[in-house]
Amino acid sequence: MSAVRSFKKVLVANRGEIAMRILRTLKELGLPSAVLYHRQEVESPALTLADEAYEVFGDTPVSSYLDIPQIVELCKKHGVDAVHPGYGFLAENANFVRALDEAGVCFIGPRPEVMNLMGDKIGSRDFVAEHGFPIAPSVIDDGDEDKLIASIIEIGFPVLIKASAGGGGKGMQIVREAEGLRDIVATAKVEAQRYFGDPRVYAERYIESPRHIEVQVLGDEHGNCVHLWERECSIQRRFQKVIEETPSPALSPELRKDICESAVGIAKATNYTGAGTIEFIFSPNGEYYFLEMNTRIQVEHPITEMVTGVDLVAEQVRIAMGEPLSFKQEDIKQIGHAIECRICAEIPDDDFAPSAGKVLMLRPPVGEGMRFDSGSYEGQKVGTAFDSMIAKLIVHAEDRDAAIAKAGEALNEFVLLGVETNADYLGRLLRHPAFIAGETNTGFIKEHAADLGPDNIGDDLHTALLATAALSDRQFVAMMDEVPYPYRLMKEWRN
Repeated sequence: MSAVRSFKKVLVANRGEIAMRILRTLKELGLPSAVLYHRQEVESPALTLADEAYEVFGDTPVSSYLDIPQIVELCKKHGVDAVHPGYGFLAENANFVRALDEAGVCFIGPRPEVMNLMGDKIGSRDFVAEHGFPIAPSVIDDGDEDKLIASIIEIGFPVLIKASAGGGGKGMQIVREAEGLRDIVATAKVEAQRYFGDPRVYAERYIESPRHIEVQVLGDEHGNCVHLWERECSIQRRFQKVIEETPSPALSPELRKDICESAVGIAKATNYTGAGTIEFIFSPNGEYYFLEMNTRIQVEHPITEMVTGVDLVAEQVRIAMGEPLSFKQEDIKQIGHAIECRICAEIPDDDFAPSAGKVLMLRPPVGEGMRFDSGSYEGQKVGTAFDSMIAKLIVHAEDRDAAIAKAGEALNEFVLLGVETNADYLGRLLRHPAFIAGETNTGFIKEHAADLGPDNIGDDLHTALLATAALSDRQFVAMMDEVPYPYRLMKEWRN
């Protein structure tokens, strides 16, 4: 059991929305803060929110945030004694944690050995199975290709081929028949090596029309571990989440209790410390299987905060300081319903192609039960150097129907001009009858693609508003009657 310690300065080794989110909590906790930035982001609001800002250099913007020696040296130079990694970049890099350990800097997250164990898709599955928790029928590549092919055929099709060190859907392939299987496996190994530097793959039974359900856990250094209920993350494109909600409309009280207790059991078995997420595949017949563990804060953590009232970042910091959890499992209640919409710079009607441009106007929605997490700002140049997500819109209401309605209202009020986003598309998803009925699965977007095309009126707001420059005032007012967005904001932009 470790002693409680304090931090003199916390570095947020990240950028954008999550950097802003963490910095706000550090300020509320009264902790001095610092943040990294690349020269392309000198106008980022994170630089003014932090007490200090340190420039990082690299061949590309992304590489600068991945430069472990450079970041550790900045910690030494500026007296940083703790680092919060956010998500992405170095958040799940055990070598980064070890480098910080050697420099006497605390990593706000789990220990590197736990990170390595649960970050390895094969090792984590073996570990979970050994402790009696369910995994989907699977086979692991042990270097004998003939044996691997035969074992995959024995499992039965369809199967999902995955990289052991993978994530974000990269290198994943669904195989529905034996023909061409050997070539597909060979390609998967090449992609695994290219994306993750590790050629190992494994295959598992592919569950048709599954849901993606994950459970938020918190563990401290004193052996305490709790869950903060589940999140449904089934609305995905290219294996990446688009809309998340909690509670899941698929779970009965009994199933909810069972899956959440399984998540705590897995976390306890690893002696997990910090915030983490256990992800499960949930089949249409009500069975669930361990998928993976994310050893960091998740993009979608705000919906958990909305229904529980727990600041997960604050808990991460307190745990890293050696404090025990201040609440027990029975203290954590799930109140109301929350939905998160990921707003991305992309063109959904062009196969989600990335979009770029300059943010000419940004007006987030404002209202009770609405939260807007973003690092974007007017004048920002949005390119393709970083992930396409530029903001998160989160709502909370008394029940699911009210939350869906509020999310639609918030999307209607949201205005971002100059860069095309998926905001209108998110509204279409929320309005779809199957989503409203809670009939979702990870193939929802592909399954309902024909129903999710552009609406007739007001759905290409960006193009419509840019066109208003050529309209007379009378024509402009007439057009506003057809566009479901606040007239005041449109008028402000035109002026």
